[in-house]
Amino acid sequence: MALFTTGEAVAVELPIARIPTRAAAFLLDLILQVILGILLVLVLELLLVWIDADSAWRDAAVVVAMVSALIGYPVLFETFSHGRSVGKMAVGLRVVRADGGPIDFRHAVTRGLAGIVDFWMLGTGLIAIVVSVCSPNARRVGDALAGTVVVHDRSRLPFAALAAPPPWLIGWARQLDLSGLPDDLVLSMRKYLLRFRTLTPEVQDRLGRALVIAVCAKLRTPPLNGYPPLQILGAVLAERQRRAIVQVAPPPSFAARPVAVPPTALRSA
Repeated sequence: MALFTTGEAVAVELPIARIPTRAAAFLLDLILQVILGILLVLVLELLLVWIDADSAWRDAAVVVAMVSALIGYPVLFETFSHGRSVGKMAVGLRVVRADGGPIDFRHAVTRGLAGIVDFWMLGTGLIAIVVSVCSPNARRVGDALAGTVVVHDRSRLPFAALAAPPPWLIGWARQLDLSGLPDDLVLSMRKYLLRFRTLTPEVQDRLGRALVIAVCAKLRTPPLNGYPPLQILGAVLAERQRRAIVQVAPPPSFAARPVAVPPTALRSA
């Protein structure tokens, strides 16, 4: 499993695909690519014979057919099926962005071109294997260049934790303009809430107050007096997540559970 942070600063764990399953998908795709390459060569050969082309045109046709099969096949499939080739469909894999979102043509073509280095430079796929083994998320060169990861898409994904706001701060949070809140600061807020129980009281107070000051400065609002940092940060993060959920409905494979706020932290500062 690997931790991904979405654009809404929600941390989600996804099951990473390792070498055995990726190798099985690659072999299935390779078989189809060979068949496709042979068919393209035959079609082009028949066309060139019909127009009485010379041998140079036939050599060029072979190159075009092989490039189309080896690069065009994965690029087109992964673009139009959102990260799934036939081999990946068969074994239940999918290519996603580094933040867990769906890939587009730019990611697919980068992975396809980098496949020349990963699989065909030495003719054995040794580069892809070595790089994947050394990568914590089993990323090959193409994944590193494209900013993608291959994951299992048949496993039910774990719950994504959402912040639960203190009821007495909901009205205050809903009046805030959160557009100026950067993602890196939101991620720091989330980490603080998740790690709150493991921090010492001194660190809870010092780090929490620093985050509140930074957040309120970005929001251009004065810090609230009489409330602990945990409540203020929880209210802001919960409101930001609520607005993101309202705008874009979450995928059916994702569920949400609130982050429990420690009872001792709900007391007035």
